Parts: sequence; C-alpha cells; structure tokens
Amino acid sequence: MPRPLHIACLQTRPLAGFQPALDEAIGLAEEAVAAGAEILFLPEYCGGLRTEGGRLAPPVAEEESHPVLQGLSDWCAGAGVWLNIGSIAVRGPSPEKFINRGYMVAPDGTIAGRYDKIHLFDVDLGPGQTYRESATVTPGGQAVIHDTPKARIGHAICYDLRFPALFHALAREGADILCCPAAFTKLTGEAHWHILNRARAIETTRFMVSACATGPVPGGGETYGHSLIIDPWGRVLADGGRDKGIISATIDLDMVAATQSRIPSLNNARSFDTPTAFSTQERA
Repeated sequence: MPRPLHIACLQTRPLAGFQPALDEAIGLAEEAVAAGAEILFLPEYCGGLRTEGGRLAPPVAEEESHPVLQGLSDWCAGAGVWLNIGSIAVRGPSPEKFINRGYMVAPDGTIAGRYDKIHLFDVDLGPGQTYRESATVTPGGQAVIHDTPKARIGHAICYDLRFPALFHALAREGADILCCPAAFTKLTGEAHWHILNRARAIETTRFMVSACATGPVPGGGETYGHSLIIDPWGRVLADGGRDKGIISATIDLDMVAATQSRIPSLNNARSFDTPTAFSTQERA
C-alpha cells in the first residue's frame, strides 16, 4: 500500500538576529501547515546568520535558553506538527567555539533528536571567498537518524553533502528520507548544488530533502536558495528558486523499497583493497 507523506521546505533568508529569524520561520511554517504539510524542514543556521571578515558569526545561545529553539518548539506544540530545524548555533564546551546543531522537534514540542555537523566548510574559493568554519565551530562525530512515526530521517548539514559515505551509511541504517539543510554559497550552489543532491538521491535510492537559505548574508556573502525535494530515482519534485518561500510535495515512502529493488546498488557494494604505493616501474 502507498505511504503518502506531505512535506515542505521553508526557504528562509540569512538574518542577523534571533527574533527576525524566528518570525520568518514561523510565518512560513504556518503557511505550510495550512496547506497540509506534515513534516517541515528549515535550512542551516535558520536561527540567524552573519559573517565577520570571512568567519561565520551567527548569534549563539545555550541550548536550554536558545530563543529560536524555544520559540519553534512552542510553535510545534501549538501546531501539532513535526519540524526539522536544519541547524542553529549553540554554545559548546569550548568558550571560543560553538556547535552547528540541527534538531528534530516532535508535535508536542519536545526535542526528538539532535545532529552536530560533522564536516566543516574550510575552503578557498577565490579572492574574498575564503571560509574557515573550523575557526568558530566544533565538529560533531556521530551520524544521526531521527525516528518518527511518519518516516526515518537521516540528518546531514550543508558541506556534509560532499561526503557520500555519510549518506550511504544513513541509508544502510534504514533512513527513508535524507535531509541536508544548507546555507550553500551562491558560487558553489550554481556549480554543484543540484547535481550533488541528485547524486546522493540516486546513489542511496532515498528521498533527498534539502532546505537551503537564500539571499545575502549580513556581513558579506550570499546563499543560493533552490531548496530541493528529490525522489529516489533522482527526479526533482520541487525547487525553491531564489526567493523566500515554501516548496512542498506529497511523496510515497514505498518508492524507496521499489527503487532499491530495481537498482540495489547499496546491497551490491563490495569491499576492496587499495594499494598503498606503486613502484616506479609500475607507474611507468
């Protein structure tokens, strides 16, 4: 029997403060729920984002008193809906760094899961386009699947998208949906965003749901938008474009098993040895 599920990505803008970010997220969430969405997905740093001299400098708070986490949790309790908070900046054990942490919030407002971003965005894209996420962020080290009554959701964040082994592991552990909330830069988004998301869906035969922030970042930089919902065959079901707004789709979770039975690449994968060195003669 089909297992339909109506989902929505909320494509918010990078905003410098907690309250503007919370207001924008709740405004879009209310529209999506009114249209029938059962699970909502927000982008990376949806609790606020700004930069200072190429360094990420989002507003940060303790988890237990984070105003965006509290506000969204309270809203979920009132709306009775599941919400994936792509990520917010929370204080960690190091006073110099914060944690880029995502959450799954249940319909009663309780936190059902947490994921700390594993791969940090340390890149040199060209003049004025240097990013060192590791300068301010403590990385995570644990892959996470959120178990909900509606679906099993594997959680990744932004730069994680470039590391397929993480998505393969989540799929092998039974995730139906792989979400990768992001604040992808405009430059890298134009080059790689669509193809990477489609590749992860095709490789794993899972749904990819990737909410991405859109527009200029206070302090410098620009995010790409184009939030995506992609089916296990790699077809784009919805694309958010460049404007603030909502994308949605009704997906059939039975398509995961059906697609995997057609192309069982995860099951066909084999281990292999990699030579550690080749002699000069072999290279010649």
